[in-house]
Amino acid sequence: MAKSTDKRFAIGVDYGTNSVRALIVDVADGSEVASHVYDYPSGDAGILLDPKDPNLARQDPADYIDGFYASVGGAVKAASRKRGFRPELVVGIGVDTTGSTPIPVDCDGMPLALKPAFKKNLAAHAWLWKDHTGHAEAAEITARAARGRDGYLAKCGGTYSSEWYWSKILHSKRTAPKVFDAAYAWVELADFVPAFLTGNLDPDTLPRGICAAGHKAMYHDQWGGLPSKRFLQGLETGLAKVRDHYGMPAVPADRKAGELTAEIAATVGLPPGIAVAVGAFDAHMGAVGAGIKPGTLVKIIGTSTCDMMVAPMDKPLPDIPGLCGIVPGSIIPGMYGLEAGQSAVGDIFNWFVKYLAPGEYTAKGDPHANLTRAADKLSPGESGLVALDWNNGNRTILVDPLLSGLLIGQTLHTTAPEIYRTLVESTAFGALTIINRFEEFGVKVKEVVNCGGIAEKNPFVMQIYADVCNRPMKISRSPQTCALGAAIFGAVVGGAYKTTEQAQRKMTGVKSTVYRPNKGAAKVYAELYKLYRTLHDAFGTKQSDGKLDRVMKDLIAIRDRTRKG
Repeated sequence: MAKSTDKRFAIGVDYGTNSVRALIVDVADGSEVASHVYDYPSGDAGILLDPKDPNLARQDPADYIDGFYASVGGAVKAASRKRGFRPELVVGIGVDTTGSTPIPVDCDGMPLALKPAFKKNLAAHAWLWKDHTGHAEAAEITARAARGRDGYLAKCGGTYSSEWYWSKILHSKRTAPKVFDAAYAWVELADFVPAFLTGNLDPDTLPRGICAAGHKAMYHDQWGGLPSKRFLQGLETGLAKVRDHYGMPAVPADRKAGELTAEIAATVGLPPGIAVAVGAFDAHMGAVGAGIKPGTLVKIIGTSTCDMMVAPMDKPLPDIPGLCGIVPGSIIPGMYGLEAGQSAVGDIFNWFVKYLAPGEYTAKGDPHANLTRAADKLSPGESGLVALDWNNGNRTILVDPLLSGLLIGQTLHTTAPEIYRTLVESTAFGALTIINRFEEFGVKVKEVVNCGGIAEKNPFVMQIYADVCNRPMKISRSPQTCALGAAIFGAVVGGAYKTTEQAQRKMTGVKSTVYRPNKGAAKVYAELYKLYRTLHDAFGTKQSDGKLDRVMKDLIAIRDRTRKG
């Protein structure tokens, strides 16, 4: 039995692209007690691929279930060796996941892929966020919604994405009709995990999170929830059945999804009945774990990035073109949640190292570290290069998966470190484009807080971001902000705090290290950014005047001036 003097703890379970992490924290200050990571065993680093289709990315739902048992069980076991921790002192569990990652399920809410008849059918597995097979369907959804008067595109930036809920399901209906017909419903991973933990798997009644619904499924109170049956039937006959088995209204993550079942509790070493929060996406909970508030842009930097902001709901907020959604309550309940991001950042650096870096940088030691050391010796503009960061398409502000990367300015003397630095700079230019889009529509960015592995471990990248964006770059105190954000919601539904903001004030913070812009570098990058935007608009928009004749000449002029000091 817990005493009034006992500490209290919360668990955050973070379902990433390649693994699931469980984090146990002290609710008094957010300090880490224990954690455990489970790498998904299926496919290539947890991803089921098809060599015939580079746009396909699926996951085995069995990895999600096994991952909870292994990660939470391992974290509880590790925490139990720490003084002051006892399993009965855990007050709540929060869950974040990738998204949009919808799963076709049967009438009992269990994934079709767990059935022998569908185990080898990739369409019956979870459709991972980075699956772009529905790009044609996304374009069709955008076109139909644009012709209508319902305003479905207004809250998701004006363009529907191939990464999102309806484009994936529509693609399934057209390319895998047996799976679509066998599925009673489609459930986001962020909703499935809390439903599984609490035993409330009925697709018609399980809590649906506003984060997934609003940002990826065109859900909004303005038009009564999901898009109308008429609209869905207009896309494809039979698609409306998915709406029929989607319980509404969608709710924020400070609501309780239910309580941990006795069977699952016993498996992971916890008492039954622990409060489980409604789920949300990793970046949104990561923003909470990084201390997001109005005026704070939180950048979760990894293989891709998500850029999150919140805004008060008592003031008018315009619809912002190119964003991944403006959703009430999707990040902090009671505030608008705004999402943007880049489809590839760390993935671009990894691509260059894996396929193009010379042997002198890859033969010994960490190739990223080797290239970073060499690239760090270069000055901004010295290479005469500029690149577009679209190797995996553009998420914001163009929302176009059919764009690709570009490197311009190379000569017979261009080196690998010059290219590596240019790729880093290109992602920083993409980040600045997002900041500018927020501010163009009145959402002021007063500070930037970065989190994720790159922010934690790579001062070189962070300094370039500070110089390009010409503003300080702060780093979140916790290296595991997504899991911490999930734990914060666990603490709220468990009664440790009344509100998310109250929990944030106690459980989050930033590090003392701040990367501040160098005035000289910022001046050069302002010139290079104009060239980046020229290329950005010329290759990514229909409105561009297409005047590219000066780009190479201006790059050479900047290069020569820089090299002469």
